[in-house]
Amino acid sequence: MRCALVTGASRGIGRATAIALSERGDRVAVHYGADVAAAEQTLSLLQGEHHVLVGGDLSDPQTAQRIVRETEQGLGQIDVLVNNAGIAPGAATEHRVDETDYDTWQQRFTRMIEVDLTAPANLTYLVARSLIAREAPGVIVNVGSRGAFRGEPDAPAYGAAKAGLHAFGQSMALALAPHGIAVASVAPGFVDTQRQQEKLAGAAGDALRAQSPFGRVGTAEEVAAAIVYLTSPEAQWASGAILDLNGASHLRT
Repeated sequence: MRCALVTGASRGIGRATAIALSERGDRVAVHYGADVAAAEQTLSLLQGEHHVLVGGDLSDPQTAQRIVRETEQGLGQIDVLVNNAGIAPGAATEHRVDETDYDTWQQRFTRMIEVDLTAPANLTYLVARSLIAREAPGVIVNVGSRGAFRGEPDAPAYGAAKAGLHAFGQSMALALAPHGIAVASVAPGFVDTQRQQEKLAGAAGDALRAQSPFGRVGTAEEVAAAIVYLTSPEAQWASGAILDLNGASHLRT
């Protein structure tokens, strides 16, 4: 039985991933930032026993250390890390260069980089060093974004952070392969999650669905299914990959 830490697992892609990993037989640490009630709901949906909750702001380096330590204490070890927690583009985080004052630009850009790039890098370091000390194989999957490739004019820090996360994952794939640790990324397009319901139901909904030739947006469960594959022992040869999950809404060349 393997043990997995899934960050940002209180809802959306993180919740779907935690559920899917538990259905595979993994023991899961459900991480949440602030919404403990939502995280407890995720915990109640998991299959099997001996799962744990861990909470805190991962952008704080000491908190990240505590979360890894509490996960190892609760599960016994960490074999799988899914770096899913992050700040998504939205009204509260947008910072268009032609519309945003400098103070807001500084605050929103810095915060997004801290949460979406630096935090997963620190967690990767902590979990990788634990695996190396145990001389154990493991796997890390980063949840990136289509926005890393197509650009995010309303939230450029988001596009920058996700592009950095993809590149960081490939660097770690090279660095950690000699230790038997695989690192890969997924790059979802627009996903139908709880926080996107209002947008999908509103005036922008049809345009969002029309971005894909399938005429719909993705689901959290589809992203989770890809993460389940990438975290399986059989997927070690996919280390270094960035898997597009966007319904052909953006094709890289």
